[in-house]
Amino acid sequence: MLHIKKLDIFILRSFCLLFSGTFFICLFIFMMQFLWKYVDEMVGKGLEMTVLAPFFFYSGITLVPVSLPLAVLLAALITFGNFGERFELLAMKAAGISLLQIMRPLIIFISFICCLSFYFQNVIGPKAQSKLWTLVLSMKQKSPELDIPEGVFYDEIDGYNLYVKKKDRKTGMLYDVLIYNFDKGFENAQIIKADSGRLEMTADKQHLYLHLYSGEQFENLKSQNMNQKNVPYRREEFSEKHAIIEFDSDFNMMDEGIMSNQSNSKDMRMLQAGIDSISHRNDSVGRSYYTESMSNLYRIGNAPNRADSLKLEKDPQSPVKIDSLWRASTLSQRQKWLNAAVSRAESANNDWNFKSMNMTQSDYALRRHSTAWHEKLTLSLACLIFFFIGAPLGGIIRKGGLGMPVVVSVMIFIIYYIINNTGYKMARDGKWIIWMGMWTSTAILAPLGAFLTYKSNNDSVVLNADAYVNWFKRVLGIRSVRHIFRKEVIIDDPDYNRLPGDLEQLSADCRSYAESHRLKKAPNYFRLWLNTGHDEEMVAINERMETLIEEMANGRSVHLLSRLNNYPILSVHAHVRPFHNFWLNLLCGICIPVGLFFYFRIWLFRIRLDKDLQRIIATNLEICQWINKEQT
Repeated sequence: MLHIKKLDIFILRSFCLLFSGTFFICLFIFMMQFLWKYVDEMVGKGLEMTVLAPFFFYSGITLVPVSLPLAVLLAALITFGNFGERFELLAMKAAGISLLQIMRPLIIFISFICCLSFYFQNVIGPKAQSKLWTLVLSMKQKSPELDIPEGVFYDEIDGYNLYVKKKDRKTGMLYDVLIYNFDKGFENAQIIKADSGRLEMTADKQHLYLHLYSGEQFENLKSQNMNQKNVPYRREEFSEKHAIIEFDSDFNMMDEGIMSNQSNSKDMRMLQAGIDSISHRNDSVGRSYYTESMSNLYRIGNAPNRADSLKLEKDPQSPVKIDSLWRASTLSQRQKWLNAAVSRAESANNDWNFKSMNMTQSDYALRRHSTAWHEKLTLSLACLIFFFIGAPLGGIIRKGGLGMPVVVSVMIFIIYYIINNTGYKMARDGKWIIWMGMWTSTAILAPLGAFLTYKSNNDSVVLNADAYVNWFKRVLGIRSVRHIFRKEVIIDDPDYNRLPGDLEQLSADCRSYAESHRLKKAPNYFRLWLNTGHDEEMVAINERMETLIEEMANGRSVHLLSRLNNYPILSVHAHVRPFHNFWLNLLCGICIPVGLFFYFRIWLFRIRLDKDLQRIIATNLEICQWINKEQT
C-alpha cells in the first residue's frame, strides 16, 4: 500500500496552493497579451456575448500550455523561498533529508503536470485552436457598427465615402450630407449632396436604408478619356430621395474546414501523417521538375534550319556555327532570333518563378508541421525543467513572497522565451535544422537546472552576493577596512609589559623585509613566473601582527582600539605570483599580453606592501609611546 509521509503532504499542499494562484495569474497575463493583439478586430463591431464568450474560452484553453511553465517556475521559487526564509528548509536538512528527497513529491506532481500539458496540446489544443482561429477570421470579416462621426469622411461602407457636418444623436438626423459612390469606379463616381438625411438598418441587417432631403445628385454618363474634351454627365435635384446600400452587419461564422490544413489544428498523429504526405509530394514534384528541366530547358528551340546552315557548311552533318550564321544573317533575321530568345527566356523565368514559389510554400508547410510536432514535446518538458531551476534557486535565494521570486522568474522566462522563439523562427524559416532550433532552449536550460540542483543540494554559495563581491575585491586589489570595537566581556587583559618589546621586534622584522626584498623595484619578469614557493617570511609577519592585534583588542582604552584600526589588512600572496599552480603561472608568462597585465599588477602590490610595512612600523611606534605614557 502506498504510504505518503506527512512531510510530503505539507510540501505538496504548500506548493499546490501557490501553483493554483500563479497559474491563473500567468494565464490572465498571457490572455491580456493575446487580446491586445486582436483588440482591433473586436472593438466597434457590436459583437455579442455569444461570440465573445467562446473567443475568451478558446483563447484561454490554447494558452494553458504556455502558462504552465511560468506558473511552475514562479510557484517553485516562492515555495522554496518561503521554506528558506522561515528556516523550514534548514530544519529539513538538519533532520537528514536532502534537497532531492524534499523535491521528490513535487517531481512526481510536476511530471503529472507535464503529461497534462501534453494532453492539452495534443488533444484539446488542436480543437480549440481550430475553433479560435475560425472565430478570429470571422471577426475580421465582420463589418463595424454604423457610427458615422461628425466633420470627417467615413469609409467603413464598401464603395462609399460619407461626410456629415452635424449629427443629432437623439433624432438620428444628419445635416449637410455629402456622399461619394464609387461602385462603378473612381472615374465614374456618383456624388450626392443633401441638406439633411437619415440612415437606418434594415430588419435583416443586410442593407442600409438611406433617406435624403433637399439635395442634388451628379454623375458621369461615360468613362473619361484623356483625349476626350467633353464628358456627358447628369445632374439631378431632388426634394426627397431614398436609396438602399448593401451592408452586412450581421456576424457570419465561417466554416471550420478552412483550418483543417493548418499545423496548429492537428495532433501529433495527424502532424506526422502530414509531414510524410508533404515530404512525399515534395520529392515527387522535385523529381518531375528536375526531369522537365533536363529535357526541355537546354534543348535548342527554333534553331536555324538546315538550308541556312548549308550556306556556310558543305557537309550537311556538320554542327551549326552560330557565330558564322549570325554574321551572315540579315537584320530582320537577327531581330527575329533575338525576340524569340527573349520570349523563351521570359517564359522560362515565369515558369521557374511559379515552380520556385510552389516548392517554397510546400517546404514552409513541411517546416511548420515539423516545428509544431516538436513544440508539443519541448513545451511539456519545459515544466519539469523550470521546476528544477525554480526549486533549487528558491532554496539558494531564501526569499519568499512576490518580490524577488517574481523578478527572478520573469527574467528567466524572458531568457527562455528569447532563446525558444529564436530557435523556432530559425527552424521555421529553414535556417537551422528543425530539431536543433526547437530543442535549443531545452539544451541550454536543462544543464542550468541540473547545476542549480547540484549546488543547492550541497548548500553552495553560488548566488551569494558577498562571495562575488569579495572575489572582485581580490581581483581589483580592494581591501576591507579594519573595524575593532570595545568588547563587552574581557577575560584576559593585554600584557602591557611585554607588548612594547614584541611591537619593536615586529617593526624590526618589517624594516628588514623591506630592505632585503626592495619592494619598490620592478621584479624580474622571467624569475617571477618560475617561482614555485610561497613568501613564508611575509606570512609569519602577518600572523604575528594579527596575534598582537587580537591580544590588544582585549584592551579597555578607546584610544588603543582606535589605533588598532590603523593596521592594514595584508595580502600575503598577491605580490609573489597570480596563481598557485606553477604551470598556469608559466602559461601566463608565455602569453605576453596576459603576462604583462599580471606583471604590472604584482609590481603595484609590491609597492602597496612596502607602504603597508611603513604603516605598521608607524602604528607600532604610536602604540609603544601610548603604553609607555600610560605606564608612567
